[in-house]
Order: sequence, then structure tokens, then C-alpha cells
Amino acid sequence: MNQIKIGVVGCGAVAQVQHLPNLKHLHKEYEVTIVCDLSRGAVEAAANRFDIPQFVTDYKKLLETDVDAVLLCHGDPKTEVALASFEAGKHVFIEKPVCFSLQEIDAMLDAQRKSGTVAQAGYMKVHDPAFQLAKLEVDTMDEFRFVQINHLHPNNSLHLSQFDVERFDDVPPDAFAPAQSARAAARKDAIGDVPPQVERAFYLLSGSMIHDIYSLRVMLGSPSEVISAEVWADGGGVNIVFAYPNGARCIATWVDLPELWDFKETLEIYGGEKRVLVSYPTGFSRGILSEVTIQGIDAEGISYTKNPAIEWESAFVKELRHFHACITEGVNCYTPLKSARKDIELIINIVECYAKRSAVKCD
Repeated sequence: MNQIKIGVVGCGAVAQVQHLPNLKHLHKEYEVTIVCDLSRGAVEAAANRFDIPQFVTDYKKLLETDVDAVLLCHGDPKTEVALASFEAGKHVFIEKPVCFSLQEIDAMLDAQRKSGTVAQAGYMKVHDPAFQLAKLEVDTMDEFRFVQINHLHPNNSLHLSQFDVERFDDVPPDAFAPAQSARAAARKDAIGDVPPQVERAFYLLSGSMIHDIYSLRVMLGSPSEVISAEVWADGGGVNIVFAYPNGARCIATWVDLPELWDFKETLEIYGGEKRVLVSYPTGFSRGILSEVTIQGIDAEGISYTKNPAIEWESAFVKELRHFHACITEGVNCYTPLKSARKDIELIINIVECYAKRSAVKCD
């Protein structure tokens, strides 16, 4: 098997809990030769903990090495590093959110075309064995009539406390200024100047509810219209109604419930003769499987409920295996960077619907 040399930019929680352990597990597919973080303490700790020979605090130094690919899981926006990575001829895996504006994604896609490298969005939910099984069931439906998403989100710190996440306070505040300016500029390009609660909702749509948005698109295709959108609880709650070309509706809800331990994220698809429900654990967990429930009526007219067994390998591991196959075998990317453009556009449509208080057609 061809081993890919990979560098990781960003040594925060998702790197420590998921990506770095998983890359070490996939030692036949990957060799992590270098890591990068603005925090010297964080990057040195990650290098020591995961037996990585090099660490740097400047991503440009990482790109000067002989890595074949880079995994970007640093703070947002990731656009600057992504563009530089493509320019350096690297294959790029970009954790969500890929970016915030159409201008950013178009610049990335242009850079990727010029580089001729693989660009994969970190859309791990659709690599989940439960999602894949559910999609097989949904694809057998004559039609879907109603879809419901519930995303009830506790404070991530409740789940991160179960892991040894090392944090360091050694980065000067002004070191974050360029990223903060770029983030504000991207938000303004995307949705303009908006009230604080709408800005908060925009970032949660891009950073957390993005999982529900891309999963919905992969499962059923893009909606034709955003019928309505509500932002409440100072931006900590969002309700959306989508319309589909076949007349079906989807009601999607994201709610911040910071004091509760129990994370809930479900995707429910209802047809006339079959219902498929998927339930996901938090991304800050390991060894907890997603669940699928299938309800229907068999050929003899008998109603049934099935809860099929789910593969043990996690969505995070599967997406890394897929990235490797895309690079070494030329497999078509299941979550290509270009697909993220549709999700960014839909988030902008949601905010426009809320601002205008009227339905917005989706391209």
C-alpha cells in the first residue's frame, strides 16, 4: 500500500481527539511527518504524544517539506492556508467549515484546478456506516414526503472533559488578529452586516449545523426553496423549513442546550411505506456507534421495525481511508471541495430568508 506523507495544521481538540489518533491507527496509509500550530506548547505536545518527528508554528514551513498532503483543522477561516497548500502542489483535506463565502470557495476551487490535486471536505457524517446503510434504504423509497432534523447541542466541553485534551495559553492575542479580520471580511462578503444574533446563527450554521445541511443534500439532493427561517435565543436556536421539487418538506432545528450532557442529532426521512431514522453521537466521542431504525410494511402487509448492526469503524477513520484512496487510486472523491459550494450557498439563502421574511429560491 502506498503510504502518504501528511502534515497536520492545527493541534486543537478535533486533532487530539480524532485526527491524530486515527492517522496513527492508519499507519499503513499515512505517515504524519510534521504538525503545525500557532501555539508552540500545543504543537510540541502533539508531536511528542503522537511520535511526530517535526513541529512548526508557521504553516509555510510545513508546506516547504516533502509532505504529499495536508490536513487543515486549525481555526477558521482556513482559506489562506488552503490556497497556499494548493499552490504548493499538496493534496488537501479541509475540516468543516471549509469557508464562509462564495468568494472564498471559488478561489479555492480555482487554485485546486490549477494544482490538479485532491481536495476533500471534512464531511465525516456521510462516511458514517449508519448513514451509508440509511441511504441504501432511502434510495429504495418510491418517494419521500417529510424530513425532520433535530440537532440538540450541549457545550462541547462536557464531552471534551472525557479526553486528555492539552491546551496552552502561549499565543499572543495579536497573533489572532489577521484570522479575525479575515473571518469578519468573509462573513460580510457572505451575508453583509447583520445583527449579532444573526451573525451567531450564521456561524453555527456554518460550523455545526453544516453536518445536517450536507448530509441532507447527499441523502436527498438539494432543496428547491427555503420556505422559512427563524433565529431565536440570541442566535442559539434556528428553525428552517425547506421545500423539495417533489413537494416534500423538511423541518430542521438546531438548539444550543449548553448545560445538558446528552447530545442529540437525528435525521428522519418519511415515505409512504417506509421510514428511516439515523441518530448520531457527538463528534467528540470515540467508540460510540450511530444508530439506524427502519420501519415499513413487508410484502405480506406486516409492519416491521429493524435496527441493523452498524460497522464499528468510525466515520472519521473512513473519511481518511477515502482520502487516501482518492490520492493513490484515483477514486472519485465522495465529498469533493466543489460540493461544499452548494452548502455555503444554502446557508446564505437561509440567512436571506430570515432577513427578508420571505421564501428564497435555491439554484
